[in-house]
Amino acid sequence: MIHRHVQQGIACCDEIWEQAYRRFETPDQEIAKFTARLRRLGAEDLNQDSRILELFCGRGGGLHAWKRLGFSNVEGLDLSESLLNQYDGNEPLHLADCRDLPFDDHSFDLAVVQGGLHHLPDLNADLDACLSETRRVLRPDGEFWIVEPWMTPFLKWAHRITNLQLVRTLYAKGDALATMTEQEAITYFAWLNQPDAILQKLHQQFRPRRERVAWGKLEFAGTPTS
Repeated sequence: MIHRHVQQGIACCDEIWEQAYRRFETPDQEIAKFTARLRRLGAEDLNQDSRILELFCGRGGGLHAWKRLGFSNVEGLDLSESLLNQYDGNEPLHLADCRDLPFDDHSFDLAVVQGGLHHLPDLNADLDACLSETRRVLRPDGEFWIVEPWMTPFLKWAHRITNLQLVRTLYAKGDALATMTEQEAITYFAWLNQPDAILQKLHQQFRPRRERVAWGKLEFAGTPTS
């Protein structure tokens, strides 16, 4: 069931991007990827009764990953109703904006973003709002985990290769990645080009426990600042 906290039918996501996202990897591939990420970030050390919020949850791959790890008190939130409608599990879903979360203060033990912050249209203002809202709904001893694209030599190489027409013709996943990059280019490259500013904003709101950059990704885990 989807709990709506924004106007029904709001236009928020690009259909071409969503089609490419569905082509990029199967749901099972995505769930396996998310499960591995969550393990690296420390999921197996958490109390399995923890209340968890998956921001930018899309079609629910992260929700399924948590279920595979034995967690059942998980909720998903996204601004795309069409993606939420693709979720085939039982966890509560919220059609809502990450910049204005529809939850009480200190109501979650953990909030997670697995690739969503780089979609924010106004990186400066929207990231501040999202981080502030996330910090608000987390308990004082809670954690915020993110996995986001990060400009590394590997990512530069991946962009260069997947932009080649031959690669796009012969490699469906490469074409899907290139299409998503094209569709989100403004916000995506705004994100990639401001690593210092992004880390500064993260550190203002959360004390890092883990901060790792590798293979074109930033993995961050932190607790709310006092």
